Formats: sequence, C-alpha cells, structure tokens
Amino acid sequence: MSFLKDISEFGGESQSKTTIEMVYEALRSAILSGEITPESRLRVEVLRKTFGVGASTVREALSRLLVENLVTTEGQRGFRAALVSVEDFKNIVDMRALLEAKAVRESIAKGDDEWESAFVAAHHRLAKIETEMEGREEQSVQEWEVRNRAFHNAMIGACTNGWLLNFREILYSHSIRYLQIAITDRSIPRDVRAEHQAIFDAVIARDADLAEKLTVDHILRSVPVIEARVSALEAEH
Repeated sequence: MSFLKDISEFGGESQSKTTIEMVYEALRSAILSGEITPESRLRVEVLRKTFGVGASTVREALSRLLVENLVTTEGQRGFRAALVSVEDFKNIVDMRALLEAKAVRESIAKGDDEWESAFVAAHHRLAKIETEMEGREEQSVQEWEVRNRAFHNAMIGACTNGWLLNFREILYSHSIRYLQIAITDRSIPRDVRAEHQAIFDAVIARDADLAEKLTVDHILRSVPVIEARVSALEAEH
C-alpha cells in the first residue's frame, strides 16, 4: 500500500516531527482517504516491519487514532480501522452542522477586515475550481476538497472557541472519510457552486440567521447520497 512508507523516506521532516507523529499521520491519512478500508485489521507487527519502527511507536500512533474514533480495539485481538454505518454518518453530520452553525454565527459577530479578506480569498479559489472543473471532475476532486475545506475553515476563522473548533475539525475529517469511501461517482453532486455562493453572500452581508440556516442545509444535503451508498455497502457484507 502506498501509505506504508519506511520512516527514512520522511527525511528532513524527522527534525520537526517525532516518529510517532509521522506514523500517526500516515495511518490517519490512509484511513480518512479510504486507502485503509473500514474494519481492516491493523496488525502491530506488520506495521512495525513496514514502517521500520518499534512496536511501541506503532501502538502509540494507533492509540491516538483510537481517541479520534478512527480505530477500534477488540480486547486482546488488536486494532481495526473503524467501521462505517448510516447511523454513524448521520450522527457525524448532525453534530458538525450544529457546531459549524454556531461557529459561523460567532465569526460574523466577531470577524474583522482581515477575517473577511481571508474568507473572500478562500471563496474565490473555491469558486474558480467549481466553475472550471465541469467535465473533468475526476481530475479535480482532490483539489476541490482542499479548497472546499479552506472555504469552510475561513468562514469560521473568527470563532475563538477552541473546544468547538477542535471537535468540529474531527467531525469534518470523519465526514470526508465517508465521502471518500462511499462516493464512487466522483462528480460533485447537486449544485454545490450555488450553495457555496449563497452561503458566501449571507456571511459577507453579516446575516447570521441566513448564514446559519444555509450552512446547516448545505451540510445535511449530503445525507441522502451517503445513506444510499453506505446502505449498499452494508448489504454487500
């Protein structure tokens, strides 16, 4: 698998990151992208040999993933990548919508010119790729997700509640995991460009009520698509 790199490949990064962090980040990225499929067994001995590190390093990295609910344990049976389910996805997006709505309301109330400028720039970059990617979605989807995440992060960038932002970021990552695993058609569903534009206009107008409603609606619209695909995956197993 491509995510399984020998630690030596990280080269100069070792000076700024610990070995545990590098193993953790490699595994986390592979789980979120779907490269490590749900419920896959994560054998410490296999990972130790592949990464070229000690067993304690692998266990510490897996323990960190356990805290994020990306990995589960089975007593003495070891670790597995977390499973996926329709109920779990609904819980994730419900909580993400709740937190992001609160964060955008706070950002509208507290945001200064610097925050607004950063949000305008993030929106411009997202709008550009959404306008140009028609017909080549397969090649653009990864860059689109980078810009989409930047847009949402910039939108709530003036929120100062660190706990809220931390939990919202975890939920966002979990929701992206579902999109990576469940969506086989890589085109962008529905008119996301129009949704983002409407959110942007409401935020710039400092209309907190409308911005909150549009943000929640935007997040929850992914539920039927993911529900259908995850239900199909569950039926296959």
